[in-house]
Amino acid sequence: MRVRSLGYRTDFIFHRFDGQVLDRGEYLVVRTPSNPTYHWGNFLLFQEPPQDGDFERWKQLFTTEIGPPEQVGHMAVGWDAADGRMGEVKPFLQAGFEPEHSLVLAAAQVRKPPKFNNAVTIQPLQNDAQWEQALQLQVLCRPPKYSPEGYRVFKERKMERYRAMTQAGLGQWFGAFLGERLAADLGIFAQGELGRFQTVETHPDLRRRGICGALVYEASRHAFERMGVRTLVMVADEDYHAKDIYQSVGFKVQEKQAGVCWWKRPS
Repeated sequence: MRVRSLGYRTDFIFHRFDGQVLDRGEYLVVRTPSNPTYHWGNFLLFQEPPQDGDFERWKQLFTTEIGPPEQVGHMAVGWDAADGRMGEVKPFLQAGFEPEHSLVLAAAQVRKPPKFNNAVTIQPLQNDAQWEQALQLQVLCRPPKYSPEGYRVFKERKMERYRAMTQAGLGQWFGAFLGERLAADLGIFAQGELGRFQTVETHPDLRRRGICGALVYEASRHAFERMGVRTLVMVADEDYHAKDIYQSVGFKVQEKQAGVCWWKRPS
């Protein structure tokens, strides 16, 4: 199966690093054995949105390829449609799945945003203490729908992946520092001339100060000038305000990405 979507295609920079990607023709199986609670690291990607009868069929395929959703703790499925089409998702929603709507943005050059914080120092992470700060910041920015304990385990394993990728020369993790304090962080990783952002986060107490825009701008410049990247891609929640920051730096919406996900909520 050839992936057409720029968003899902750049996801495979990460899936292929430490995961398993199996081509079944009609769909792809993605597994991340090192991080089994990572919903979108253990999922199925189909060519087209769901149609009548696909709910039960896709659930059975997920059970066969990943495991029973109730045992695995989640079920995530996406489809390679760049226009955001949802298809017949009503049976999924009735079963407690949440729709996933994302914007795929890209840029071949960036501009300094109108709101730019000159007080921060922006640089790749350089030592264990800075990586620990990045983990703590990522955990602090946990979406409220996830449990604190489960989210921390997921993030610990994900940050281990990103650090291994930096050590393998595939990208960098950047921080915006106020003195020794990490105010914001993100990653950029590349495959050839295509680069992809990961998990842009700003400390809740330091938002709306131009820190995120400064970090995205300077990290993008680094990627273009030192990493051989010609096109940078980021995926943002369609309803999240951060997409406006990215657009202020020069990123433009290219696609809409869709999927559905169910996970076992804490009792």
